[in-house]
Amino acid sequence: MNEATDSQGMSMRYPATRWQDALPTGSGVVGALVYGQITKETILVNHDGLFYPRARLEAFDVSDLLPEVRRLINEGQCQEAAGLMPDAHLRRTGSEAGHTNSGRDPYQPFCSIQLTMPTDGPFHGYRRGVDFATGRAWVAWSDDTATFTREVFVSRVTDTVFLRIRADKPGVVSCCVALNRAQNEQLAEVGHSDSKRDDIDLESSRGASLDNRTVSFSGRYPNGQSFAAEGQVVTVGGTLDEVDGQLEVKGADEVVLQVRLALSETCDAVEPVAFDAAFADHVALHTELFNRVTLKLGQDQPQTNEEMLMAAYDGDVPTRLTQTMFEFGRYLLICSSRPGGWPANLQGLWNGDYAPAWNSDVHTDENIQMNYWQAMPGGLADVALPLFDYFEKHLDDFRQNARNIFGCRGILIPIAMTTNGIDVPRVWSNWTAAAGWIAQHFYDYYLFTGDLEFLKDRVVPWLKETALFYEDFLFDGEDGKLVFNPSLSPENRPTGTNSLLSINATMDVAVCREVLSNLCDACDRLGIEAENVTGWRGMLAKLPDYEVNEDGAMREWLHPAFKDNYHHRHQSHVYPVFPGLEVTEESNPAIFDACRVAVEKRLVIGLTSQTGWSMAHMANIYARLGMGDRALECMEILSRSSTGPNLFTYHNDWRAMGLSLGGWFAHPPFQIDANFGITAAVLEMLVFSKPGLLKLLPALPAKWAEGTVTGINGRGGITVDMAWSTKSGSLNAVIMSRCDQQVLLRLPDWVGTVNADVAGAFERDEEHGDGHWRVSLCEGTPLSISTEGRD
Repeated sequence: MNEATDSQGMSMRYPATRWQDALPTGSGVVGALVYGQITKETILVNHDGLFYPRARLEAFDVSDLLPEVRRLINEGQCQEAAGLMPDAHLRRTGSEAGHTNSGRDPYQPFCSIQLTMPTDGPFHGYRRGVDFATGRAWVAWSDDTATFTREVFVSRVTDTVFLRIRADKPGVVSCCVALNRAQNEQLAEVGHSDSKRDDIDLESSRGASLDNRTVSFSGRYPNGQSFAAEGQVVTVGGTLDEVDGQLEVKGADEVVLQVRLALSETCDAVEPVAFDAAFADHVALHTELFNRVTLKLGQDQPQTNEEMLMAAYDGDVPTRLTQTMFEFGRYLLICSSRPGGWPANLQGLWNGDYAPAWNSDVHTDENIQMNYWQAMPGGLADVALPLFDYFEKHLDDFRQNARNIFGCRGILIPIAMTTNGIDVPRVWSNWTAAAGWIAQHFYDYYLFTGDLEFLKDRVVPWLKETALFYEDFLFDGEDGKLVFNPSLSPENRPTGTNSLLSINATMDVAVCREVLSNLCDACDRLGIEAENVTGWRGMLAKLPDYEVNEDGAMREWLHPAFKDNYHHRHQSHVYPVFPGLEVTEESNPAIFDACRVAVEKRLVIGLTSQTGWSMAHMANIYARLGMGDRALECMEILSRSSTGPNLFTYHNDWRAMGLSLGGWFAHPPFQIDANFGITAAVLEMLVFSKPGLLKLLPALPAKWAEGTVTGINGRGGITVDMAWSTKSGSLNAVIMSRCDQQVLLRLPDWVGTVNADVAGAFERDEEHGDGHWRVSLCEGTPLSISTEGRD
């Protein structure tokens, strides 16, 4: 099964020797990582709900100290202000527990499927790979006996892990099968995990039953929390025996293993299902999701990962690699997020360490948001539902945080969390924008889907909780403008200071403006909350204005005491351009350009301060700025510096080659946000949308001279299919709308003479200049746009 030429997948020439390099597959709830070794195969298994249980944090009220914190910040004593609430909290708890327990339960590996097989002579023709469109991982090789194949998928219907082993000759499949505890392959590095190896106390056992043809595994934590797995072995031909807790197969034509997981002491018995039938049922769900968007960039032929990555490392990044990573990001989100489950965490669904970096948690100051940037434009709105479920179930915790830390109504979300949302006072508790940033995803779901029930029942309540906090937290400054104090720009420090604390971080202002604006618009749309809308609009009028520094860059802090620091991976202050929608070239050209200068400073001056995920973030910003070549450059740097052999993305460049942070991690952790961020950036480069504004190919790099894309979604219920060639100046697009609406359409400058097939629906917009058109879209009626090209 040599599938190196698969156009929607990836193939590799070498097996994995650690879980970070294995082949991922998943159902959205259960995940598997296939190493691909011939004689001793490991398939690591995860369940999105398995965490090492810790004691719930106990939070005390320290809000009485807020006036003193503000006084110290006003007087420039930011470091002293940062320690005031945390120190008081520790004194009131009477312990030092706050320094050792972050309240985040480390995400855990479930178990591993261990498979041993004999060989006859040296192997040849080895390949392993993943079919993105079907969710199937595969391994293939030949030896002196036969050609063998292994296939693994996790059913999106039943969350069952399926493994099939076959050969092109009868009676030659022999193997031993067992379920084991996951191996401790790599220690979490000091300072980036709140748990150590010896903190993870796990009792485990394995077994096998010849009568039932099953293998089993169970685990138990000290608090009694248990989990279990059971695997059913079905053979065609051959013999079966039980040997030392394993099942041994000899001389079979085919072997199928089906493994079920349970977050309980016992697992229900597995009822054998035909592999092909189960795979067909799974494919019907998985493939429909994956094929909602298709992309082809140029005519590059598929290559193995090794070939593409070596070319990239040599400085010539294949366009095929970019397309593969785009598709891989879609595949990973589908495999790691499903309605009813947990949202994709820092590693999506896949983890082989009992003490993973940052606990493999949910980070709210960039990472969880980046995980879902692609969902709406990529036609995966339903896949994003776990994000909303997760945050809504912690609302009581978030309300308690707001009361205990700032004495406010509304909600305050911790910067990092897993199974509970309690925050205790620490420097990061001064970051107040998490709820507002998450609110953007709530509102985007409505903008893309038009779901008025979701808007009324889920979006507006979330926005109101967020606005309540701002009503109590903000106060009038001497200039009559509202003041954010304490304030924080993740995760940067102003130049010349040693504290994160500040006043009026630009991001805090931008997020608050977005929350209040969206809340007013939503209430107007629903005809509710008229009295409150008047108050929220009054707050909007009093928010600080954005500012530009002496370099022409957007200021990161809107207060004269805090100076810009370009040497940092976060770029929070350009939020109004991305991920926000407030500032466009059409709406505010001066601030739009200042954001361009700000991100240029980060790339040119601060390249060695960047990480894998920050390069993906920067690519999205450049896409919004209409700078396609720069956006592609960021993605290409990421592929050269922070991408593994299986295309998983890492936190940083461990090889210290000057393309990102070097040496922070000697073995940098896998972080899935950059995988997702690349997909989002490609979508942004192809289509930009906000209510009333649609841009086609707004940031097309020179290397993408021709291509086709189908199924990109836009805000306002718009769907776009396109084919283009910059060489001939041709663009053919079909735009569908969910409702009757008028939009300002921006076409790229290189297109030839424009034609539209709907009379009267398409006219030039003189106000905004060349390339801008006024378009009338009718519900359910496609609008076809084409250009005649250039001579």
